[in-house]
Amino acid sequence: MNTADQYLKAIYLAQRIEDGPASTGTLADLLDVSPASVNEMIGKLQDRELVEHEKYKGASLTDEGLERAHNALQTYCIIERFLANVLEVEEFRDEARALESVIDDTVAERLDTIIDRPEQCPDCFDPEADHCELLEVGGRAD
Repeated sequence: MNTADQYLKAIYLAQRIEDGPASTGTLADLLDVSPASVNEMIGKLQDRELVEHEKYKGASLTDEGLERAHNALQTYCIIERFLANVLEVEEFRDEARALESVIDDTVAERLDTIIDRPEQCPDCFDPEADHCELLEVGGRAD
């Protein structure tokens, strides 16, 4: 997953949190970057027709942007679930964030074959809690 996909994923989650366009501030918080960095990437994503941005209102995903964001979130969920349930990594969220930018689709697909991922993934991802609602950690839902 590349940086653009991480931004698309963040926009997708921010839109769910805000129930509308994603604000620059929310995106900066989710991505732990400056608002200036968010604005720069939003411009690039808009040029690629992945995002529509209206000044003072926020960013919204286009259909293609939504599809890419959905795939990026699904990859993140696969990594998170693999780390938590297969490798039993305690700090699986931090590790998943670190790995999501270097795991490609082929590796994610192979990891997906050895985890028990719910059908509704990634729609089961809770953006405010920042994890899958159905993720089981140590035999309990997190």
